[in-house]
Amino acid sequence: MKSQTKSESDTRFMGLAIREAMRSLGRTVPNPAVGAVLVKNGRIIAKGFHRAAGLPHAEIEAMKKAGFNPRTPNLISDAIKGCTLYVTLEPCSSQGRTPPCTSSIIASGIKRVVYGAKDPDKRHRGRASKILKKNGIKVTEGILASQCADLNKYWNHLARTGMPWVVAKAAVSLDGRIDSAPLRRWITSNSSRREAMRLRASVQAILVGGGTVRTDDPSLTIRGIRTEKNHPQPWRVVWSRSGKVPPYSKILNDCHRDRTLIFTGMPLRKVLKQLAKMGVSIVLIEGGGRTLAEAFRCNVVNEVRIFIAPVVQGGNVAVISGNIIPTFLKNVTYTKIGSDVMVSGMVIEPS
Repeated sequence: MKSQTKSESDTRFMGLAIREAMRSLGRTVPNPAVGAVLVKNGRIIAKGFHRAAGLPHAEIEAMKKAGFNPRTPNLISDAIKGCTLYVTLEPCSSQGRTPPCTSSIIASGIKRVVYGAKDPDKRHRGRASKILKKNGIKVTEGILASQCADLNKYWNHLARTGMPWVVAKAAVSLDGRIDSAPLRRWITSNSSRREAMRLRASVQAILVGGGTVRTDDPSLTIRGIRTEKNHPQPWRVVWSRSGKVPPYSKILNDCHRDRTLIFTGMPLRKVLKQLAKMGVSIVLIEGGGRTLAEAFRCNVVNEVRIFIAPVVQGGNVAVISGNIIPTFLKNVTYTKIGSDVMVSGMVIEPS
């Protein structure tokens, strides 16, 4: 069997760390998904992933499995001593809900750290590398960096911009209408509505305008699909100029009423910044037409999901109701779902 070069080994073990990180996806909000692998003499001795915010980070999970005890860090485990740690994200170097991982790494006897993506937060970016090197630990950066960064694109965007990643979603007829015709409750097919529920399950907040609440009385909940036990209901956010939300509205009276937020008389961008301060990294804007128009007008949309049904509605409400700046998409896909077509794409940021 051909022996691997150091670079090839680094790539292989980082790939395994990425697989660990994928087990973390959706569990760690508002923290990033991270995976780690401990290797000694070319052999994996432990793996770990970040399980939830407030619990040990991926590095510590792997180290604990190999015998490291955070309560007695000076008692170095023979299994860990001299190891190489592979981790998908630059180790944290500051006190949060948990102690800085750099301190535990230094205390553990690990001799080399290989990480994929740098911390996107400018306050911490590159800091771990300096701390570890200062303490005699070799550091290799950027192994499978883009794949590691893609694990946390929403978290990265929040850390870099102070704004959540925004997905604009709508279900429209062929003539671009979003209001239901008489005797027709839904525009799109059952299959499209299930896909829309899966989309809801992937976000932390669903935002609609006050007019949508007054007209449709939506539940804005996840229904009809299987989710993990204790999967959180996304925040239901109402952006309203008048603040007139009927007291009988479902979002104010159902079992998730404590997950409803109403913002009155506040610019949409400011609402999104408020959500970001709460740790919300991805928001789904579901309408109506004026709300979607404002989202495009103030350039806060990052991604688009439009479900187009083969019906001519002749309704009164356009999917985008108002003046907006031209918006172009990249990486566009067209997916047939039931009798409908879903158009997806990423917004091209203005140069």
